Amino acid sequence: MIPSLRWRTSLATRTALVLLSGLLIIQLGGLALHALDRAEMLRAAQERDGSRRAMAIYRSLVLARPEQRADLIDQSQLAGDIAVALSPDVPVLELPPAPAALQRLLRADMQMVPLPRSLRPIAAMVHSDARQERVALALQMPEGPWMVAEMVLAPAWAWHSGAFLYTFAAMSAVAGLLTLWAVRRLIRPVATLAAAAEALGRDVNAPPLPESGSAELTTAAVAFNTMAARIRRFVDDRTQLLTAIGHDLRTPITRLRLRAEFMEDAEQRRRMVADLDELEAMVSATLAFGRDATPAEPAGPVDLAALVATVQNEAVDARPQLDPAAVSYCGPDHLSVVVRPVALKRALTNLVANALNYGGRAHAELRPPAQGVVTLHIDDDGPGIAADELELVFQPFVRLEASRNRETGGVGLGLSITRNILRAHGGDVVLSNRPGGGLRATVTLPA
Repeated sequence: MIPSLRWRTSLATRTALVLLSGLLIIQLGGLALHALDRAEMLRAAQERDGSRRAMAIYRSLVLARPEQRADLIDQSQLAGDIAVALSPDVPVLELPPAPAALQRLLRADMQMVPLPRSLRPIAAMVHSDARQERVALALQMPEGPWMVAEMVLAPAWAWHSGAFLYTFAAMSAVAGLLTLWAVRRLIRPVATLAAAAEALGRDVNAPPLPESGSAELTTAAVAFNTMAARIRRFVDDRTQLLTAIGHDLRTPITRLRLRAEFMEDAEQRRRMVADLDELEAMVSATLAFGRDATPAEPAGPVDLAALVATVQNEAVDARPQLDPAAVSYCGPDHLSVVVRPVALKRALTNLVANALNYGGRAHAELRPPAQGVVTLHIDDDGPGIAADELELVFQPFVRLEASRNRETGGVGLGLSITRNILRAHGGDVVLSNRPGGGLRATVTLPA
């Protein structure tokens, strides 16, 4: 997968997005609830403050002489947010009656103003309009007239406090960072399990996973280690079986070869010896195939460009009749990769030998690392392979009679061994027909 796109589809990213989205929704919901509650509290505080101011004006009016009340009303309206008037009759207020809870609250506040019982209002009306942000109080004095006080309340901004917003942003940032840290910590065992599976695919003798951590992680690690042990046991059993069969076949092959020498018919003796040589080659290839299933060679840095050149030179030396121009190379002069050199050399030798034997030419093209992968193409000029047989030739003991048969020296294990070696390195090899004719073997290895 492309690294730039990997983070978008990773489990950690998806989990973090879900948690952060949920956190954002909860934070916004809590913020909205807090804002509404804060606005209600501010509005209630303003209404209570207004009622106390109105009651203070009422106290000053009820204690003053009638001729002084006009001056007191003018003085009380200097602030501009309250309008006070006296009415001899029951006033008609334009605002709707206030909610019962607000009326009880304001009436209770009125009782807190210090006045003799004889001077307290004998009747009161409380009206309000939240949309217009206005509150009107009508208080009847003991001698009969009504004092009407209408107040304009200041807007109850829920976001008036800048410190609150900064605190909210800081809390959200801290919660987001903690969420990301927790997600990475929880998802890390998944990455560890993936790396262990990748290592097991390259080497069945890879070290086991540590069986520690939470109960779920321990269970997963135990299951993975058990699976790895079963795979190793299966590979070991297959290898031992192949080795035992190949070893046991060498003795009867040797006896048959000796007996063939005593045959009087020269033609029959020649054919029997040829069959025995072919059988011995198959046994040797089978033993090699079994050995490659459990590689024990340590990996180290190798110059892949130099290794390809060495394989090509040795192929030319082994074929004196071959034109040296039949092998060629294109690519960087040096390219280091971490591989098992002997095993990789054998895999490349098989591919170059196939290209020369069946295609007459082996052109190697080595490409620099791209997205963590090194690519090597080995092309020949042969007839190619049918599309439906490109994968079939990698099966053990499969030979194509048309171009890759026993007469050319193969026993059907070369490509199988090559693929096993490359896949043990974490790479692979695939075959494809070239548009201009010939076959291309594409080798990939981790950079």
